[in-house]
Amino acid sequence: MKHSELISRILIIAGIFLAVGAPLFFWSSTPLIHAQVSENGGWNPDVIKANAGEPLHLKFTSDDVVHGFAVGQMDMQNVDILPGKVTDLTLTFDKPGIYTFFCTRWCGLNHWWMRGIIEVSGSSSDPSTSSGQRPEPVSVPLYVTLDLDIDAPHDAPVVPINQPSSISRQQSVADLSIDLSSDYYRTRSPHQVFDELSTTSLSETQRWDVVAYIWQSNTTKESLINGGQLYAQNCAACHGENGAGDGVFADDLQAVGESSMQTMTGADNMMMQAPVDFTNPTRMLGASPALLQGKILRGGMGTGMPMWGTIFTDEQTWNLVAFLYSFQFEYQGVNQ
Repeated sequence: MKHSELISRILIIAGIFLAVGAPLFFWSSTPLIHAQVSENGGWNPDVIKANAGEPLHLKFTSDDVVHGFAVGQMDMQNVDILPGKVTDLTLTFDKPGIYTFFCTRWCGLNHWWMRGIIEVSGSSSDPSTSSGQRPEPVSVPLYVTLDLDIDAPHDAPVVPINQPSSISRQQSVADLSIDLSSDYYRTRSPHQVFDELSTTSLSETQRWDVVAYIWQSNTTKESLINGGQLYAQNCAACHGENGAGDGVFADDLQAVGESSMQTMTGADNMMMQAPVDFTNPTRMLGASPALLQGKILRGGMGTGMPMWGTIFTDEQTWNLVAFLYSFQFEYQGVNQ
């Protein structure tokens, strides 16, 4: 068969498919997004374009293990991406902007770097649409306003002998006219408040208990539950279920960091360090809520701590901060 005749037959067959409406999968207007562990590429493509107010149709498949998909700062259920199967999803964005999507499954050591962006163009649409979106006003983080150096050491020079408890401290707070406002709580470390109470007649144990009461007064059981869920989903793999820095990836992170520092290879690997121990009172009681929120928002420079500012809402970050302090304080009726 001549080459020209073969080409003609191929074109005729293609024309028949188009005439009867048979789909040609490679002409689909919805690209297939592949998910792989970060070491093998992550999301491909990892940049998606959309228009505000218009449905965005997405198709996903995994090339290796089970992954999860979600978009930061949106009310949506995590979507599982299964190996060898195609998952369809439709999203609508009410406002233009840059949105971060991420993997919600613990898929590997560098799981946290498995992120991409959705560039949404156009003008804002009706915010009452059913997309589940929660647009948040842009604001300057508190750690920036306070000019905090969140990378500087912040160890508490004095720590309690026993775990501070908020139980039975309400009367002491009332007698001393202690400030229970969120501004006071967020801008001071527990040790700073303990030190400020040194002018009172309270013993050191009582002062620490008052600190615990102030910290409990600035959260709720619901907020701690939400913070605990965020911690379990996003933090426990490294920091451990009980906050002791002993998560399933902790040893691997430390080993990779030590190895890369010895060989001076791999800038990303050199940043990895053993996860922080949230049960360590010296470290935690010297950190203010604003400082902890800053670390969550920006991530840790010189560590393996990723940036969560484009993933969590402002409310979620404060809930997570409150939960982290529950590793230090005994809250009456609300500890997890």
